[in-house]
Amino acid sequence: MHSHAGLQARPEDLVDLAALTAAYHDLQPDVSDVNQKVVFGTSGHRGSSLDGAFNENHILAITQAIVEHRAGAGITGPLFIGRDTHGLSEPAWRTTLEVLVGNGVEVLVDSRDGYTPTPAVSHAILRHNRAAPGSSDGILITPSHNPPRDGGFKYNPPTGGPAGSDATTPIAARANQLLRDGLNGVRRVPFERARATVGEYDFLAHYVDDLPSVLDLDAIRSAGVRIAADPLGGAGVAYWGEIADRHRLDLTVVNDRVDPRWAFMPLDTDGKIRMDCSSASAMANLIRTMQGGAQFDIAIGNDADADRHGIVTPDAGLMNPNHYLAVAIAYLFSHRPRWGAEVAVGKTLVSSSMIDRVVAKLGRRLLETPVGFKHFVPGLLDGGVGFGGEESAGASFLRQDGGVWTTDKDGLLLGLLAAEIQGVTGQSPSQIYAELTAEHGAPAYARVDAPASREEKARLGSLSPADVTASQLAGEPIEHILTKAPGNGEAIGGLKVVTRNAWFAARPSGTEDVYKIYAESFLGPDHLGEVQAAAREVVAGALAG
Repeated sequence: MHSHAGLQARPEDLVDLAALTAAYHDLQPDVSDVNQKVVFGTSGHRGSSLDGAFNENHILAITQAIVEHRAGAGITGPLFIGRDTHGLSEPAWRTTLEVLVGNGVEVLVDSRDGYTPTPAVSHAILRHNRAAPGSSDGILITPSHNPPRDGGFKYNPPTGGPAGSDATTPIAARANQLLRDGLNGVRRVPFERARATVGEYDFLAHYVDDLPSVLDLDAIRSAGVRIAADPLGGAGVAYWGEIADRHRLDLTVVNDRVDPRWAFMPLDTDGKIRMDCSSASAMANLIRTMQGGAQFDIAIGNDADADRHGIVTPDAGLMNPNHYLAVAIAYLFSHRPRWGAEVAVGKTLVSSSMIDRVVAKLGRRLLETPVGFKHFVPGLLDGGVGFGGEESAGASFLRQDGGVWTTDKDGLLLGLLAAEIQGVTGQSPSQIYAELTAEHGAPAYARVDAPASREEKARLGSLSPADVTASQLAGEPIEHILTKAPGNGEAIGGLKVVTRNAWFAARPSGTEDVYKIYAESFLGPDHLGEVQAAAREVVAGALAG
């Protein structure tokens, strides 16, 4: 824990915006350097212009590659584009428009010239494609909760959710080829011409006005639930006020500041500014607001593109994301009578097993997938998955009638769900979680990192169950060894080992020389420590074999 974690950012913690923007335009990436190539992770391409990892040439190449990809896929309708409040988002948005218009793509930008949350873009794509299936897609200029020095670029195909590797792999390959060729083949027009050519779309109005189809806002209003919302300086800043006004909710935006340096943010656990709404350090301001008395019943925080949620209650403070996912599932599948009996629950395999126990009690099918929200997209799209959630505080769910709402993570939606839960049950989500632990047990959960070379990470990502020779984990017999997700049979890019009361999953980091160990035990914190230690031994043995 950094000595200044949870404390106000200091002048020396702030990024130099002028230098950041200058580097975006001036630095030429070296495509022979693996750290400066285009790489699409689970949430698009991210990096900093200061490191030669997110520069104008990257955006020119990626956008041209997307243009070519959508042409090959027969996507002929409009492309919806949004951006968040990061310092690199505005220049990258401008570059992207220049290439899209230069290639004759129909583009729709925000009619208010404002910031656009990720779920609002997903909602727009799906809304358009109901009338013209498969004809529109979208781009999000955002690095999500990353520090202010970073930029990010995400592509959402006509499914409305994060692009799968079938799209991102060829897009990245083509973009890197364009970089190697000196951008030969990139078509662009001056920004002024591009901006004057694009169409407009009211993302905010369409999203906010449609919320009653997915939430019981009447219950929130009639119960007088008092809500505090902190967009953490992100793209949801204008949305929360409109939600309050249009739906007559007792909702206060406690922080409406936008500053690309995020000077108002407390530092995260490692001493960096990071808009991580699942971190108690980053959410310190909102937590203090809730500790100041009984002014609010529920407080909600979002990251910079509002695809993640942080829920703060008076009795428990910031909820662990796994705890809230379990509560959301227990509530939704008990209060959505129009969802059919066959509708499943989706979770990533590194999410809490509390979810497994809740789903079993509900008599529902569990869809356990690899990490990445893209795995929930097909089920959310056809209504076969009622709820899809990640341990990193990202989730979405169906409309009340069982139709698709968004196929990307929606932090605004999950925040308002907490208020609905309070309004309908008279209990906070944390109080309901306490009841779940009384029934199912209280798990201890944590994620830690362990050192690993590049070769070891590659080996870890391609293990098979036969590579694990251990028969016990922290005193319990091993029941399952997984390298593929049971929900869809896809490779998990690592290893998961399960016993009756505990489990661990090990996955290589995409950016650092470490692998991540996710672990959980229903036998308490001390046993969790034993599981984590045993996990290192199991992984070391598998790698050595």
